[in-house]
Amino acid sequence: MEPVSHRTAGEDEIDVSTTRKALLWFLWLWIAAVTVIGAGFSPLAQGFAGLQGDSPLSSRIVYFHVPVAIASFIAFVAAGVTSVRYLRRREPRFDRSSRAAIELGLLFGVLATVTGAVWAKVQWGAYWNWDPRQTSIVLALVYYGAYLTLRDAIEDPETRARIAAAYGALGLIVAPFLYFVMPRMASFSLHPKPASAEMASPILGLVLAGTAGQVALFAWIHNLRCRQLALDERRGARPEEDEP
Repeated sequence: MEPVSHRTAGEDEIDVSTTRKALLWFLWLWIAAVTVIGAGFSPLAQGFAGLQGDSPLSSRIVYFHVPVAIASFIAFVAAGVTSVRYLRRREPRFDRSSRAAIELGLLFGVLATVTGAVWAKVQWGAYWNWDPRQTSIVLALVYYGAYLTLRDAIEDPETRARIAAAYGALGLIVAPFLYFVMPRMASFSLHPKPASAEMASPILGLVLAGTAGQVALFAWIHNLRCRQLALDERRGARPEEDEP
């Protein structure tokens, strides 16, 4: 006869909390390891057409710049998907998810823009050169920054969520266009182009590892932000519920 388990709900919560903390520590160690290896011990990045590999800074910044740029795009696409789901189901959790994803997409987009500007200063002699890819990511930041402004301008929660969802859903077209189509429409661009066939395995491995870490970081912060927004909504509703 098998022994009966007497675990309590509190013990289960402790186990879940411990697991989350362990995963969080692993995530931070992963990102730190990729950053340290990429910055100090990795080979100079190669396999990008147009990249001058004689500068350690401009080459190794690729290991951070590319992952955060990809993470920003994934965040904006995730926001578009949850916006569509809100329009179909009208559940507030999808509105919260879309808002959190866009906030984080802007954060990662700013990091990509800043690191790209540092790279441009080393490679091209100026932080800003009106390169098509520089311009396109700034346009993406403007588009999604307007999303937050739009939300702040509408007081009614349901109207705000519905209009914001329509705006976020349109991002499923805007984000791919700005990240992939617009930079390729220009006849000339200084920005390096990936040439993975020429990329050595250690370099590609570090880029992919960095991308995995940044996307996981996005997912973790996104979950925290959604929970915070849900708590804020409950606190805001309490005074109305307590009124006679």
